[in-house]
Amino acid sequence: MSTPVLDRLLAEGLLTPKRLEECRRAAERSGQPLEQVVLEKGAVPEAEFLRRFAEAQDLPFQPSLAGAVVPESFTTRVPSAFARNNALVAIGLSGGAYRVACASPLSLHPLDELSALLDAPVRVVLAPREEVSALVNRAYANESGVVDEMLEGLKADDLEAALEETGSGEDLLNVANKAPIIKLVNTVIFQALKMRASDIHFQAYEDKLQIRHRIDGILYDMMTVPKKTQEAVISRIKVMGQMDIAERRLPQDGGCSIKAGDRDVDIRISSVPTNFGERVVLRLQDKSTGVYALEKIGLSPENLETIKRLTDLSHGIILVTGPTGSGKTTTLYAALSRINTAELNILTIEEPIEYQLRGISQIEVANKKGLTFATGLRSIVRQDPDVIMVGEVRDLETAEIAIQSALTGHLVFSTLHTNDAPGAVTRLVDLGVEPFLVASSVVAVVAQRLVRVICTACKEEYAPEPQPLLDLGIDPAKAPKLWRGRGCPDCLNSGYKGRTAIYEFLLVDDVVRERVMTRASSSMIKREAVDRGMRTLRMDGAAKVLSGLTTVEEVARMTQRDGF
Repeated sequence: MSTPVLDRLLAEGLLTPKRLEECRRAAERSGQPLEQVVLEKGAVPEAEFLRRFAEAQDLPFQPSLAGAVVPESFTTRVPSAFARNNALVAIGLSGGAYRVACASPLSLHPLDELSALLDAPVRVVLAPREEVSALVNRAYANESGVVDEMLEGLKADDLEAALEETGSGEDLLNVANKAPIIKLVNTVIFQALKMRASDIHFQAYEDKLQIRHRIDGILYDMMTVPKKTQEAVISRIKVMGQMDIAERRLPQDGGCSIKAGDRDVDIRISSVPTNFGERVVLRLQDKSTGVYALEKIGLSPENLETIKRLTDLSHGIILVTGPTGSGKTTTLYAALSRINTAELNILTIEEPIEYQLRGISQIEVANKKGLTFATGLRSIVRQDPDVIMVGEVRDLETAEIAIQSALTGHLVFSTLHTNDAPGAVTRLVDLGVEPFLVASSVVAVVAQRLVRVICTACKEEYAPEPQPLLDLGIDPAKAPKLWRGRGCPDCLNSGYKGRTAIYEFLLVDDVVRERVMTRASSSMIKREAVDRGMRTLRMDGAAKVLSGLTTVEEVARMTQRDGF
């Protein structure tokens, strides 16, 4: 028997008659309501089902719970296991009644139990399960009871569950019948993904295992795991990464692919032995985010036009510089995506391949097998390339091959680890490359850093002190009011949410070439470039401060004073 909600979903083409018939047979076998089976089997996108159900039942629907604050009385009265298992969480308290976000509107018994636990009426707000789960994790993140409940019944020496094999593409959200250790690790990874973490640290101490998340470049302590379960947790992670669990005295690397709802995530795993046990770091790469376009990575209109002109060149080297984690690869991928057409043969050599670029041949460095940047680059130039990307110029051999490729009619992209753009050309000379080769092959150097963006949920105006503005080169008279984040649960009370890049473009013109030929210092090259209009990292950061995108303190933290 159909319902108004299902009829509407059929009429709108969100539910096919074939899928409806499959769900009907499943409902007859299980005795569950047909609508519940349709929802649980994913026959219709969850958000669309909940939206239509909410409209039919005159209930509010909230597609995102970002910024929602869970009342303290909810977390003190309701066990985390109950909230997590039933996908229920309070998002407000008004007039003695709790507003409760719920992902299972057809399950009425948990709502009755929740009302009894709270000793108050509840008013249902429908929300996607992933949003509810993320809010539950945030609300209970700092309570040791969460870990205790997940590890309930686990013996100190019970490693059997930790060593359970995992298949590629395992869904993190499928934890209903998982062993405690697996449930704990999956929950930690899922929580990190929801909080936009780039890395998860499992750091061993004398009396505990501390779990930390790197969010927008800053590490946060998230939860503590009892020392007695440290070995099981680390072993579980190593099994996921197909690493040797018996080897605890040497560093290891591994990786796996998992799913978190509709998101595909690659995880790179690194372990090192320490005096209190193995320390493990997971690098998370959410493939569903894809490759950013040049327009989305923080380039000013002038810099955007400049990089578009550079990517249209037929030959030369374009270098992107900055420390590890400054977004260099993201910028290179964005540039390659812009020129990725059937007319061009584009090849890359990387360590590792971070994202799959459709239509581009990508090679991964394998030092143990003898495939280095230099050997791989030698092979690439015999593949009739138009554009080459080299993950990093680390030595003289790689630099010389890249330069020869540029001089023989190829456009080459690569990265270097230098503090600013002018330092890149002098660094190549320091590696042993002849100055005339650097001057004739390098066409531009782009330096960049990532700065945190002010949280839009708690953004406020304030009157800044003059001295910090002067340090950034900002006239205090032109900035009587600036912006900052007050701090809220949505941004972990940091005042920032998300990051953008600041840039420094050095175009290698005749003046720069002459200075390179005479082995001039990077400070001299930089001073003259600024006199001719180059905007330094700090200048670009100052512009983003004035536009309300970031703060004075953030730019000062990520850049050096322009001393030249």
